[in-house]
Amino acid sequence: MKPEFFTLLRRMGASAALIVGASAAMAEPKHGIAMYGEPALPPDFVSLPYANPDAPLGGKIVTANVGTFDSLNPYILKGNVHWQLQYLTGDSLMGRSLDEPFSLYGVIAETIETGPDREWVEFTLRANATFTDGSPITVEDVMWSYETLGTQGHGRYRGFWAKVASMEQTGPRTVKFTFNEADRELALLAGLRPILKKTQWEGLEFGESGLDVVPIVSGEYKLADFEAGRFISFQRDPNYWGKDIPFMRGLGNLDEIRLEFFGDETAAFEAFKVGEVNTHREFNVAKWDSQFDFPLFNSGDVVKSILPHKRPSGMTGFVMNTRRDQFADWRVRDAMMQAFNFEFINEAMTGSQQPRITSYWSNSPLGMDNGPATGKVKAFLEPFAAELIPGTLEGYALPVSDGSERNRAGIGEALAQLEAAGWTVQDGVLKNAEGTPFTFEILLETGSSENAAIIDMYTQSLGRIGITPSVSSVDGAQYKERTDAFDFDITYYRRGVSLSPGNEQYAYYGSERADEAGGRNLMGIKSAAADAMIGKLLTSESQDDFVAAVHALDRVLTAGRYVIPIYQWNISRIAHAKNLHYPENLPIFGDWPGWQPDVWWYEE
Repeated sequence: MKPEFFTLLRRMGASAALIVGASAAMAEPKHGIAMYGEPALPPDFVSLPYANPDAPLGGKIVTANVGTFDSLNPYILKGNVHWQLQYLTGDSLMGRSLDEPFSLYGVIAETIETGPDREWVEFTLRANATFTDGSPITVEDVMWSYETLGTQGHGRYRGFWAKVASMEQTGPRTVKFTFNEADRELALLAGLRPILKKTQWEGLEFGESGLDVVPIVSGEYKLADFEAGRFISFQRDPNYWGKDIPFMRGLGNLDEIRLEFFGDETAAFEAFKVGEVNTHREFNVAKWDSQFDFPLFNSGDVVKSILPHKRPSGMTGFVMNTRRDQFADWRVRDAMMQAFNFEFINEAMTGSQQPRITSYWSNSPLGMDNGPATGKVKAFLEPFAAELIPGTLEGYALPVSDGSERNRAGIGEALAQLEAAGWTVQDGVLKNAEGTPFTFEILLETGSSENAAIIDMYTQSLGRIGITPSVSSVDGAQYKERTDAFDFDITYYRRGVSLSPGNEQYAYYGSERADEAGGRNLMGIKSAAADAMIGKLLTSESQDDFVAAVHALDRVLTAGRYVIPIYQWNISRIAHAKNLHYPENLPIFGDWPGWQPDVWWYEE
């Protein structure tokens, strides 16, 4: 698979040469930037290769969303905000292409320039860039946005801001960031922050806003209407300033994007079946094959699309909170994974049609190799050998059951690992030497019937080793509050990863931010080896070193037994109204934020 990966990198103008050689070419203003080499599209490109610049305008897309919301500010920690808001409502200085592992092209910024080692980056704003209220976007707005987000905004913005040594206006339309550490990705991350209107927030508390203040940003859609917990409607702005810049041609074709909210998955699917919703992602192949027998589908008014992609699997499953005493011991975590009878669950849920996730970057050339670590991967990890969990260097693979409900071998291995950790079955209950029962809570969000069904089968398996966990289902607001505070023992986990992992890995798995409220390190991993591998992938000066660093990080995470993986989706299944269309040329990331509804259009 490695040749295919390097083919993707060559699409960005990359080669196997040292990145240093390419960086010198960036010492002048350019239309775009790539993590490696040059971006694939030339300065005079017409549109993104997966967009249709001639798409008609009009129509609407309506999605069903399980849960609720109580805030319209996606840039702060407070409140329950629907995840799509940050993608639908605001432009950034640069925009990311979904057809390249990591390349950016100008949106609000007309050009980008970096130092020879990317120790600084400078952006020149477009003279005609405006907010949705028609007022111009200024360097002052940019600088205020970066500082405010970095100090008062959501935690995901703070890691970047901590690495900014200085920010200065260098011209009427130029702003320069200088960094305080070597990190080649920072020049790209600097282009991906939302730009807010400074004067809107004068006299207001930025971090406390909810439904009362809708942030003024720049984008092709305006928030037109909403009802708390019921729906959010976005309307296309016919006067959008950026509709003719290359990156935006063929994007924002629909007149309305409407998000409808439902209490559970069943109600959401029923709304799709009767036409109240006109697009539906299906993650359960058995349901896809058996439950599309309704009038709109049978008449051809609803069609199915199966969409391949070339992105890594990421990690989906159930995460164990190592901040809890029960799960601080890797042997206990291993026992929990041994007791999870994936083969039986997969047959019950999908008819065994979905392959299991085998590591964080499985389904891609960045996924760890089977067997013992070798070469650079081994060299990178060996300095941490004393702290590495067994299997990291030697090789690790997930347990495989015989598919029967009893899973005798897995249960036996689970009991052996628990005994080694000081837990034995006494009178039918798993207890420690002091007689304290082993128990924990599994936290789920109300409405997730598939997760509830999986957990029901899992708790039956746990009963065979003397464990009776409690299962709590809470509404979306409570779920967010509890997971933000890491107030759970086990919960559902989904972490998407890309072909260009970077600074976000510190947020996912870094020690320094492991206890940051609202952070994304749900498992609570604090590993010097993981920190070092993230540092290596950020400072690698060759593609070989970069790939080896990701392979090594994948080993640390997978062998750490932090998440019980379930199945992966190497294709996307979307059912939609026949009048909704998308370009035939799919990006390598496939169905990913930035593709639907961005490049879709409506046509009778």
